[in-house]
Amino acid sequence: MKSVSLGYSPCPNDTFIFYAMIHGKIESENLEFKEILLDVETLNRKALDIELDLTKISYHAFGHLREKYCLLRAGGALGRGCGPLVISKNEYTMEELRNKKIAVPGKLTTAYLLLQLYDSNFSMHPSNLLEMPFHEIIDAVAGDKVDAGLIIHESRFTFPSYGLKEIIDLGQWWEKETGLPIPLGGIIAKRSLGRDINKKINKILRQSVEYAFSNRDEPMNYIKEHSQELSDDVINRHINLYVNDDSVDIGQEGERAVIELLSRAEEAGIIPKVKQPVFV
Repeated sequence: MKSVSLGYSPCPNDTFIFYAMIHGKIESENLEFKEILLDVETLNRKALDIELDLTKISYHAFGHLREKYCLLRAGGALGRGCGPLVISKNEYTMEELRNKKIAVPGKLTTAYLLLQLYDSNFSMHPSNLLEMPFHEIIDAVAGDKVDAGLIIHESRFTFPSYGLKEIIDLGQWWEKETGLPIPLGGIIAKRSLGRDINKKINKILRQSVEYAFSNRDEPMNYIKEHSQELSDDVINRHINLYVNDDSVDIGQEGERAVIELLSRAEEAGIIPKVKQPVFV
């Protein structure tokens, strides 16, 4: 039995996806997965230190990791109408926010990469950016600790109840700009595990997603253990938004979206240019 360290977030989409894989609902093929649940930016940092064999990752962070990790075809978050939002108490334009204080969920998140691709000025004034856990950003904006916030995950559903306004939907901008779905996060595996093992892991992960779709209610207790502040309605909306057919297999359109995002980030000088193949 080979032990594989596995990092993913406590967000409903990840606990939904990995439930069967972690709880022995599918054949593990002599692999034992040791789960580590952390917020995605912490996982990004651990991956940069090559600490995890297998982990959820922001595509932004993956751009810096392609020599050591490959991308699995299953388990990712990619779709339409699910991108990060910039929100504020006030009716700012994006140009007005260039010199304002903005909370971001981490400088390695895909959300921050999209903000930089939208307007390079947001990478030129790092002193105006305040990194914090994604679930603290709405309170920071509502409490006037920052002028605006870059929000992800279930914050998309809850920010209006705080009296906050949407300034821009960066997912909509990306879709209009490229005609492609937005790649938010994927699952990567160490290249040093070997291609055969990584293909086996991808097969198991695909089966885990399919099991969750076929037994939709079964993972709910596990999901709630890690999302205690969320209602059933928000949990289900979150899963519906971030888990779809592309989570079973990224598909050709998904491949194009990932390559487009990484290529634009390379051209902007945000990530290094590498020649390693992206996928397992």
